Amino acid sequence: MTEIVVVVLNYKTPELAIGAAQSAATAMTGFGGAILLVDNASPDNSFATMQAGVRDANWPQDLDVRVLQSGRNGGFGAGNNFGIRAGLSICPTAKFVYILNPDAQIEPDAISTLVAHLEAHPKAGIAGSYIHGEDGEDHCSAFRLPGLASEFEASARLGPVTRALRDYVLPLHVPDSSGPVGWIVGASMLARTEVLNDIGLFDETFFLYFEETDLCLRAQRAGYEVHFVRESRICHIGSVSTGMGTWRRTPSYWYESRWYYYSKNYGRAYAVAATVLNVLGTTLWRLRRAIERKPNTDAHRFIRDMIVHDAKAVFRRTPDAAIRPMTALVIPTLKPSVD
Repeated sequence: MTEIVVVVLNYKTPELAIGAAQSAATAMTGFGGAILLVDNASPDNSFATMQAGVRDANWPQDLDVRVLQSGRNGGFGAGNNFGIRAGLSICPTAKFVYILNPDAQIEPDAISTLVAHLEAHPKAGIAGSYIHGEDGEDHCSAFRLPGLASEFEASARLGPVTRALRDYVLPLHVPDSSGPVGWIVGASMLARTEVLNDIGLFDETFFLYFEETDLCLRAQRAGYEVHFVRESRICHIGSVSTGMGTWRRTPSYWYESRWYYYSKNYGRAYAVAATVLNVLGTTLWRLRRAIERKPNTDAHRFIRDMIVHDAKAVFRRTPDAAIRPMTALVIPTLKPSVD
């Protein structure tokens, strides 16, 4: 029986995390392995709530379901890495690792569809699902890798610019068919264990955002493909933990992750160019809004905060990558769990 390690990382959404894990358990029919609910040091009673929820629920006998405490909030990558490594200690022969957001519900065949796709496409190392909202509305599920042209196009938001740079538009929205893309959303991501053995886990230097983009880029540089799988479906509430859709002002960790992604992967000069093009594009968009007498809908002080952050970052050393190898955690080091 193929074994899969499923990680559901929670931060202050324990009831949603339990529901996500239950949907994953249903989708794991025909597979063995473990489902790990990892609390990322939530400042509430999430850990106890998930323990009680797992204890009171019925789980398939061939699945090892546990609730673990990461011990620190190191961000999305660090929390998922903790779960992956713990899962490897439980299921050392797991063929796949599946990352699932706590604010997601997956269709019963979502995991088996991803597995079948990877098995049918040997060059594909990572696969992601089609995502829709509670109202059935499509969510952007696949993207091109970001770069200089996409920075300008996305910030300018002008028809002529988009048409001229159509091959660099970042969001692919919902591709009509399954196949290779630049990167896929980490809300529903299946990776071959052998690929993670090769390239390592998420870079823990990222706190939040750009970590799955970086992972997909590293996979492609190592010779693997990243695929969007249209037939695998999940319902995603979206940004419940991060509150991204309600930001009044963009948090500093978003700027930090963006700068680190570019400077780490392409160099500091490239990162500066990306910022210049973003500022130029955003300025053009705001001039258009002013001419049309429409309000500015960007986050408060977006350009100013980006310039200030990046002007400081350019004089700092680019942080070293914190990429953990695919090694198991020793079980005695884990905090209490619920089987």
